[in-house]
Order: sequence, then C-alpha cells, then structure tokens
Amino acid sequence: MSTVPEARNIVLVHGGFVDGSGWKGVYELLRADGYTVSVVQNPTLSLDGDVATTNLVLDAQDGPTVLVGHSYGGAVISEAGNHQNVSALVYVAAFAPDKGESVNTLIADPPPGAPVPPILPPREGFLFLDREKFAASFAGDLPVDEARFLADSQVPWGLDALGGTVDRPAWRAKPSFYLVATDDRMIPPPAQRAMAERAGATVSETGGSHAVYVSKPAEVVALIKQAAAGATG
Repeated sequence: MSTVPEARNIVLVHGGFVDGSGWKGVYELLRADGYTVSVVQNPTLSLDGDVATTNLVLDAQDGPTVLVGHSYGGAVISEAGNHQNVSALVYVAAFAPDKGESVNTLIADPPPGAPVPPILPPREGFLFLDREKFAASFAGDLPVDEARFLADSQVPWGLDALGGTVDRPAWRAKPSFYLVATDDRMIPPPAQRAMAERAGATVSETGGSHAVYVSKPAEVVALIKQAAAGATG
C-alpha cells in the first residue's frame, strides 16, 4: 500500500460523440461529498487541442486533483495527466494508450467475435455513430429516451482526435485506477482489462454499458474517491 496526497479536486473528461453533460450524476454525488468538481468540455477536434483544453481546467485547480476520463477521454488524461496538479488518474471504460499509441491504433485489430462499434464512414473529417445502433452499442443500460437523446445529440468526433498519439503516458508515473464495464460493446472488456493491467491500475469491475459513467454514477464515484484518498493497492 502506497500513498499519494489526498485530493479534494476532481476534473472529469468526456469521450467521443458526447459532451460533458453525461457526468451530471457523478458530479452531483461528488459535490454532495464536498469535492470541488470541474467538467471539461472538449471540442474533440484533435487530441492536442483536447489536452490543451484540459490543461486550462487543471491550471485552475488549487491543489492535488484526480483526473478522470471516459472512453476517448482516457487518451486525453493519459497526456494531460502529466500536469503538476494531477495526483491520480481514473479511467472509466477508457482507452489508456502508451507512448506512440492512439485510439485508432488501439482499435485497429479487434479480436474475432468482438463487437464492432457502428462508426459511420467519415464526413468532412468527422465521425458519427449510426443513430439507430447507438443505444445497443453505447448505452444499452440506459432508458430508451436517454439513449435516444445521446444518439440525437452526438458531437462530431474529429479524425485528428482519433489518430492523435500520446507522447508521455502519465500512467507510467502516477497512480492509476480503472473501472471495467463488463457489458461494454464499444471497448471490449478484455481490452479494458489488458490496458488496465499494462498501466498497473487498481481495477474495479461493474456490470454496465459503455455509458457506465451515466448509468452507474455511484460505482464511478466510489473508485474516484479511492483515488482521491491517495490509496493504491
């Protein structure tokens, strides 16, 4: 058991196709427990741009901060996590690239039988998920109306975000935590476990879709609080 400084600041980073509003349940639970919580609104045009946006939010923190990323947000925090205010990283059904890797390289060769996200061909340099297949792939455990809203309010995901490579993965130097969503049909659970193991992360698992940050806020918050307490196993 090792310790890092206790953090009272939490910064939440969303993934591709969505914005930061999906963190509302997590945000409210953390705020109720006395944490200072900031939600980054990344434009998801490029990885470098999203890291810069996240760093602006980290600059505003007044002490040790837990940096949390969902999905593509994991690539963002892997680079932005080098910020001096970041005391720990939390990956929520997220990509955790190593040096020179991108989301694109991590999804390039899915294993046989793995679910394939319904990503449509690029339009003007941006990606979207098939709206009719969105719920089953991304948000299978959300109420139908919530899943439909996410599908209909998609944020265009830039090819430069998908292909942006991590230069200095922060998980190599800072304590990392990983929440595996065991019903995820966007990032296969075995891939999540492999990335978590490589990062030396403290791992929790819960039943949940890729939208586990929306559907299971209490489970997400429990892991964030563990990271904030400065305890690693």
